[in-house]
Amino acid sequence: MRKPLIAANWKMNKLHRDALVFAEKLLLTFKNQGDCEVLICPPYTSLAALGRAIEGSPILLGAQNVYWEEQGAFTGEISAAMLVDCGCRYVIIGHSERRGQMAESDQEVNRKVKAALAGSLIPIICVGETSEQREAGLTQEVVATQLQAALEGCAVPAGFWPVVAYEPVWAIGSGRSASAEDAEEVAALLRREFEEAAKIPGDTLRVLYGGSVKSTNIADFMQGENVDGALVGGASLEVEEFCRLIEAAQGRKKT
Repeated sequence: MRKPLIAANWKMNKLHRDALVFAEKLLLTFKNQGDCEVLICPPYTSLAALGRAIEGSPILLGAQNVYWEEQGAFTGEISAAMLVDCGCRYVIIGHSERRGQMAESDQEVNRKVKAALAGSLIPIICVGETSEQREAGLTQEVVATQLQAALEGCAVPAGFWPVVAYEPVWAIGSGRSASAEDAEEVAALLRREFEEAAKIPGDTLRVLYGGSVKSTNIADFMQGENVDGALVGGASLEVEEFCRLIEAAQGRKKT
């Protein structure tokens, strides 16, 4: 049974104090493990403090990026071991903002996925098409290629199976979202591609949707068989809205 996952990606938002206030309010609402796993991915500067604040609670901690080397002269980078040391269990890899704005290649994404798995982190692998690719009818080809490249040569240890997030680039931060039907179709494709690439049953994979997802539309995305939760950007920055989103997603377990 696949347990839904609601993951907050704060991107470059929230100072140290803001993160702790958010965590305090979230813990008051989300006191017990519910039908969904809840994950917070703050900026690096808040990881250690937030890890201590949520320790022993149902809230999980993740990072927004990782480097592929274990240690060394790599100014500004952070290793899987450092993230685990802060309390992280998950890490986002290949977000479209890193692929686009930081020119992160499929090969770099692959190296980061391998580093995460080797370092006992669960990678959340992001895939998604641009508006130009969508208009050209290339959505399925683009996301399949991205996922295949991310998983190439990966040894996936038990207990650290990747999560895949379908985030159409044209929907992120735009206020526009894919239709629930489109998200379901892409999620089903990703499940098949994952089984082929990772040699792991596709029905074990958790697929998230991301891209202008909020409390008023999350239930629509999760009504099908293949979308297991969301990677949430802007709607995760206000604790009240994030709690409403979690509540809307509760009770939608996948078999």
